[in-house]
Amino acid sequence: MTAQALPRRHIRSARGLLMAPVAFLVALSIGAAIFVASMLWPTWPSVPVSLDAPAIPITVANVLFDVPPRAIRAAVQRHPGPHERIDLAFLWPSLEPPLPQGKDADQSAAETAAANLSQRLFVTIAALGPVLPPAERLRNVYPHYAEAQAADRPDGLAILPFRAGTPYQGEDLVYFAANPEQFFARCTREVGKVRGSCLHERLIDTAEITLRFPRAFIDDWRSVNAGIDRLVAQLHPKKN
Repeated sequence: MTAQALPRRHIRSARGLLMAPVAFLVALSIGAAIFVASMLWPTWPSVPVSLDAPAIPITVANVLFDVPPRAIRAAVQRHPGPHERIDLAFLWPSLEPPLPQGKDADQSAAETAAANLSQRLFVTIAALGPVLPPAERLRNVYPHYAEAQAADRPDGLAILPFRAGTPYQGEDLVYFAANPEQFFARCTREVGKVRGSCLHERLIDTAEITLRFPRAFIDDWRSVNAGIDRLVAQLHPKKN
């Protein structure tokens, strides 16, 4: 029996020697997986940042923006890092983010009036995706759906209605007649008590910025265009 037991000990020893490198390789693989996961895991906080925090870096379609947290409308979007889209609001004409809810008592009468929805500029930043850039839509898409004749205004704007039965029925194309690409917007018409609103779109690399504001703003369209220039420069400052 001793002669039979001896080889079994050798077998167990050999198996142990074979299992050691296997266990080492398994442990090495697990360690590598943990390392890769830690490097790829998002680094932004799991809870939204404070409304009073400084502007946070946000990327949309690989384009970097500096966004004040107080301007972000949805708490779930209020963290740095990549986003599919971001929804913002700013007071007009100050271009400041609105005060948090519950602080209206601290506002003056003028600030309370400015906080009204009719005095807000809403901004959405998202990937352009498969659609044409705004300037190409202006040149190649909108003319196919618009009336043949535009109405000129004394302030330099032209109003071109879209035809009924088209995707843009009930809207007008509003643009600077001398240079349409300098300023243009699609605006809904006032219907009863429903006020008209305008959409103005701009492209930064692969990210599209859509700004929505009351149609009444176009009565001072030059100030609106200059304000949008300032706001876009704040959100996407040019880095040297």
